[in-house]
Amino acid sequence: MAPKRNRSYTAGFKLNVISCAEQIGNRAAAREFEVNERCIPRWRNEKELLKNMPQQKRAKRSGTVRRPNLEDDLANWIKEQRGKGMAISTVKIRLLAKFIAKQMNINDFKEEPCWCSKFMKRKNISVRTVWTTVGQQLPMDWQDKKASFLKYVTDIIDKKKKLLRPQIINIDETPLAFDSPTNRTVDETGAKTASVLTTGHERTSFTCVLACAANGVKLKPMIIFKRKTIPKGDFPNDVIICANENGWMCETIMHEWLQKVWQCRKRSFFQPKELLIMDSMRAHLLESVKTRCQKLSTTVAIISGGLTKILQPLDLSGNESFKAEVRKRWECWMSEGLHTYTKSGKMLRASYEEVAKWVGSAWKSVKTSSIIAGFKEAEIISLDKETVNQDDECDDLEDLDLDQDLLNLLNSDSEESDFDGFIGCIVCCNSFFKQLTNHLMEFYETKDKASYAFPV
Repeated sequence: MAPKRNRSYTAGFKLNVISCAEQIGNRAAAREFEVNERCIPRWRNEKELLKNMPQQKRAKRSGTVRRPNLEDDLANWIKEQRGKGMAISTVKIRLLAKFIAKQMNINDFKEEPCWCSKFMKRKNISVRTVWTTVGQQLPMDWQDKKASFLKYVTDIIDKKKKLLRPQIINIDETPLAFDSPTNRTVDETGAKTASVLTTGHERTSFTCVLACAANGVKLKPMIIFKRKTIPKGDFPNDVIICANENGWMCETIMHEWLQKVWQCRKRSFFQPKELLIMDSMRAHLLESVKTRCQKLSTTVAIISGGLTKILQPLDLSGNESFKAEVRKRWECWMSEGLHTYTKSGKMLRASYEEVAKWVGSAWKSVKTSSIIAGFKEAEIISLDKETVNQDDECDDLEDLDLDQDLLNLLNSDSEESDFDGFIGCIVCCNSFFKQLTNHLMEFYETKDKASYAFPV
């Protein structure tokens, strides 16, 4: 007689047997499906587990957990944080696992992505989507418009102006909210909803005006709050604060940006020829803005509507990194527990000063390589030997830093000003800059400026 072979059954088959056994009994179900009667009681005890398994899976085998205490502590922490409505990423899980392992003196633990995936599967945890957005659609003739824009920019950079990378700047306005929850979080598999705790100000927005050069240099960020007056507070010096009833860029604030950011950047008092790349929002297209840029030796290049996702360098790389850094700071602020509440127990949003600190530190955290990659992806610049040599020649110019009051003096907005700036100066070496800086400081400190004579 041939030996009896063990048979394996899928989870779907076992559920069918269980359903039949609940109606006609275990013995009758065993005869009908031709299975061993002793298996049916065990399958009925595992009914809930079989429902959560893939229907074609034949076994529920899994490796032995090497560090059950670590995983239990980690799972309890996840449940506690999700109970508070906090968003959790897989990176946070791996970092916390490493921290717990260090406390438990586990030296051979490796918090690799494969371990995290198996841990989440063992603890019935998965990545859940909180909300999604719809992307921008390209116009029908986007290829022709893109080629026309790149040809215009290339002619200015290479032929007409012969600009270097520090002279190619992109400006962009990006909206932010006082609450910046992530759209994905770790939660129990099968949960009907995946909510995240906020202060309820996801729609209370403000605008950040960012600008950067093709060599990775970042200009001061500007924040436009949605209110009539500029809020009072101890704001950081590396962020410009403005206010507008709509919380968005307008003609007045655009001129203010040109005055406080554009004219106060490094090397601005020499008024070098530069290229300013902007999108086609209304405030950028005004004649007063174009005229003022022309007076500042700045050529404006406008990106056609609908093409910012492929031609705007900040949209391609910088904005994403910047928003991620802001979200990190918001999550830290939410989790640290130092909050104020209303009488009804509702958590108040972050203050204007706190938000300004987030923006300033987040903009500094954006990597230079990320900004340069955005210009390359937009095909505005390309890496070649000539460009690299040009950038090396400009390194000395970037190291020079002048007093802010001195820059404001040399960049007067008055059309009747007698001082026209050093237009057309050719800088040869650092020693010239040092001598020039000393003379300018003397001019600034002299009371009788009309009789002061600059040495030749």
